Amino acid sequence: MEEAFMAMLSHLLHLQNSLDPTSTLFSSSSSASTSSPSPTTPSSLLSSSSAAPLLFFTLASLLSFLSVARSSSSSSSSRSPSPPPPLPDGDYSVSAFRALANDHIWALDAPLRDARWRSLYGLSYPVFTTVVEKLQPFIAASNLSLPADYAVAMVLSRLAHGCSAKTLATRYSLDPYLISKITNMVTRLLATKLYPEFIKIPVGKRRLIETTQGFEELTSLPNICGAVDSTPVKLRRRTKLNPRNAYSSRYGYDAVLLQVVADHKKIFWDVCVKAPGGEEDSSHFRDSLLYKRLTSGDIVWEKVINVRGHHVRPYIVGDWCYPLLSFLMTPFSPNGAGSPPENLFDGMLMKGRSVVVEAIGLLKARWKILQSLNVGVNHAPQTIVACCVLHNLCQIAREPEPELWKDPDEAGSPARVLESERQFYYYGQSLRQALADDLHQRLSSR
Repeated sequence: MEEAFMAMLSHLLHLQNSLDPTSTLFSSSSSASTSSPSPTTPSSLLSSSSAAPLLFFTLASLLSFLSVARSSSSSSSSRSPSPPPPLPDGDYSVSAFRALANDHIWALDAPLRDARWRSLYGLSYPVFTTVVEKLQPFIAASNLSLPADYAVAMVLSRLAHGCSAKTLATRYSLDPYLISKITNMVTRLLATKLYPEFIKIPVGKRRLIETTQGFEELTSLPNICGAVDSTPVKLRRRTKLNPRNAYSSRYGYDAVLLQVVADHKKIFWDVCVKAPGGEEDSSHFRDSLLYKRLTSGDIVWEKVINVRGHHVRPYIVGDWCYPLLSFLMTPFSPNGAGSPPENLFDGMLMKGRSVVVEAIGLLKARWKILQSLNVGVNHAPQTIVACCVLHNLCQIAREPEPELWKDPDEAGSPARVLESERQFYYYGQSLRQALADDLHQRLSSR
């Protein structure tokens, strides 16, 4: 036992003798009297008239237990290996990355490991390895002199933190041209090879039902399968490609326009980057492949319901900057000037649209390069689409959601209807009114 424990036990012995001298714990070897007390036994101690013996044994037992537990704890802690020291900041070499990925990262608990990885590369270690595994065959075929996982980590670091090629070149001791080349390669692979796997229109029965039910729980409106919106992605460098500066957005900076459609889980199922920042949302929508497929009947959703005599197929929702069509529902009024059923419908529709606004906020918060894009305008679309693919990977893996990036409030004007859209528009009007009346009746009767 420890010295401190022995000293405390000695003090307790003296205390016990002073409190109850008739029940000494140890017989005195120097005593020769024939009238000395009988040897002390546990039963005699417990039956003593004084409480001192019982108090002594209680305290002694407690101290013994604490001493043994403390000794066991200290010995076990000395046997467990201490975690390795953190890697020195500022070391971005291949060897340092390899030590982090292969050695140091597995010495941490999973939450700490993934938090460290997110701080460096914008996503957890398991999601990172998924990206590497899917891109590695294509990177290997490019004869890149750097390891595939190191190259992917370098690009993800740039996308997550918004670093320029020059900054990364200094950090990794590489030529800026090589940094740009690697960035272009990885973002192109993400935007082409991984896009079909992780950005899909919900045409399958199971996913379509899950999506429409998710929106109905949120809005009480049946058969919504997505929400559409556009956002300008700011270009750090002003472009001189167009004398009229078509890239100048309504917010006063040069940009390219990103259009996305999201489901109820804030997962994108369609992405389009075709227009400069000065173009209207409705024009960009009409120029998208999604619009062409919807108007041509190429996309046919089989989940049809009946609402007041109208056959309602799955539809998407958007704000007044988009045209009202049979497959795209928009508000009756941008300022709440409609009837009670119309205003109720508008409120629920905008609640459904809020998921795409939040999805865009998450996208720009996770991949900060989209807050001020520092790549050439020719490479801007693939960089933006690559970030959308990575966003979906994070949502599917249920990565923690950061604080949303807030874009300025929109002030767009209502979209006009083209002559070629009249048929879709008229049916959309009838369908929207039926949905509004049905919604108002159902909620009013509760």
